[in-house]
Amino acid sequence: MVKAHKEPHRINSIGWLRAAVLGANDGIISTASLIIGVGSAHSTHSNLLLTGVAGLVAGAMSMATGEYVSVSSQADTEKAALAAEQTELNSDGPREHRELAAIYVRRGLDSELARQVAQALMEHDALGAHARDELGISEVTTARPLQAALASACSFSAGAALPLIVTTLAPHGWVIPSVGTTAIVSLAFLGGLAARVGGARNLPGVLRVTFWSALSMGVASGVGAIFGEN
Repeated sequence: MVKAHKEPHRINSIGWLRAAVLGANDGIISTASLIIGVGSAHSTHSNLLLTGVAGLVAGAMSMATGEYVSVSSQADTEKAALAAEQTELNSDGPREHRELAAIYVRRGLDSELARQVAQALMEHDALGAHARDELGISEVTTARPLQAALASACSFSAGAALPLIVTTLAPHGWVIPSVGTTAIVSLAFLGGLAARVGGARNLPGVLRVTFWSALSMGVASGVGAIFGEN
């Protein structure tokens, strides 16, 4: 008996990787920007810590809620599409067979082979074949709201914890440069890591996240300085 060989692909990790990287990036950037902005307004050390904690809690809940609602909407759309496809299969199987065969013809098979492949796949799992090849829904791309929400909340909290820890340990006069430096370094590392895991080039990912992170913290610092003078 020949054992099936499952070859690992990076594409299989895109769902959780996207949510995790987005959450960690947002956690570091938003919390560091909050602390830097409030610090630029000459706030006390205790106020900076309170700002960081509030940013962590509010941001984690916001990320989880937003991700859950977004992915749930995708899941609802997928369920509705699958239900409609099942109805079409039940009411007119031959037409659905011709539709699936036409898809394979467009992909390069000759008509007879396309009909045979469509017949074999529909006998094995008709809805699965149409979901994958007609609707573009597969096990890899299926929406998982709870998984996405949990990954976003946890990764945001992990990211936000970094500037909060730095704020706790750094002397008051060094909070802003310490938080800014550690945030930029950690975000650059995270951008490179995400690119490597996803199989992309490291440098564009590092430069992209570094530029926008520095811009975000710079704007926050400027706003804090302006209001601090008033």
